[in-house]
Amino acid sequence: MSLWPGIVTHYREYLKIDHRASPVTLLEGNTPLIPAPRLAAEIAPRFELYLKYEGLNPTGSFKDRGMTAAITQAVFEGAKTAICASTGNTAASAAAYSARAGLRCIVLVPQGKVAAGKIAGALAYGAEVIAINGSFDDALRMVREISEKRPIALVNSINPYRLEGQKTAAFEICDTFGKAPDWLCLPVGNAGNISAYWMGFKEYRAAGKVSSRPHMLGAQAAGAAPLVLGHPVEHPETVATAIRIGRPARGEQALEAAEESGGRIIAVSDDQILAMWRRLAHEGVFVEPASAAGLAGLAHEVRERRLDPTGQTVVAVVTGHGLKDPDAVTSRAPEIKTIPAELDALDELITNY
Repeated sequence: MSLWPGIVTHYREYLKIDHRASPVTLLEGNTPLIPAPRLAAEIAPRFELYLKYEGLNPTGSFKDRGMTAAITQAVFEGAKTAICASTGNTAASAAAYSARAGLRCIVLVPQGKVAAGKIAGALAYGAEVIAINGSFDDALRMVREISEKRPIALVNSINPYRLEGQKTAAFEICDTFGKAPDWLCLPVGNAGNISAYWMGFKEYRAAGKVSSRPHMLGAQAAGAAPLVLGHPVEHPETVATAIRIGRPARGEQALEAAEESGGRIIAVSDDQILAMWRRLAHEGVFVEPASAAGLAGLAHEVRERRLDPTGQTVVAVVTGHGLKDPDAVTSRAPEIKTIPAELDALDELITNY
């Protein structure tokens, strides 16, 4: 029996990681492409829609792809400490892979701006979590500066090895279909993921693995949309906490990816994000709100007649598991009904529900 070895081993020939480095892995990757025909029919007629469910990675988000690569290279280079700024998912992933490698992990987060499920993960894995009175962008600036001053491995997406790992999701999509999709839709926060996917599709085409590349559709939250507005957002606000970023570290690369691919980056409202988040749950796919942004963007562009997916294959990347942000559910859910422990009470409730 051949077991999945994790992305560094499986895709090693395509990764710019030192060949002598021993992979630090939790067997990330190999996530499913889930067909969503009912949801597709609600958006537009006669096209195929698949959900790349990255919430099934070991710490519940796509960040694990980049982190296995970044920590693998950091250990090879002799690092003893890793550091990152985070809106939550990077924190959990950095903490887990640092723990796997036996590294110290330091995480900076904006005070009061990170979902509880994400902080819990980082703490459980043993990270030193530090809250700052500022934004994610302030935290990123601080970790960049300290990593220049001290021998600490910075593992945010400005680390080139992060993108090396994250591009493997594009490889997986192509390997599954035997071709590239026509469109790829995904959320955009710090902009590393859209940059990595585009890198992966370009490299697979250059290697002769596929004959085409998809159009890239990135979606930012309207309250945190610097790439759409054309300038930084000093105080980004959105219910989609994972993409609440006003100065994306990979912004220029993301814009290049959108332009080169014949796609675009757009903004969607919190209401649109939440509506698609609920709809995904009714499809049986539970994600954190930010994960629904790309699909909300697709629905928006179709509705505005700026995109016609008829006859095409579309992949929407859903980036993080719903348990990352349980407050998003509990704060919006109806009150749970309580009844006596009697059959008649249950029967009556079911009849009148």
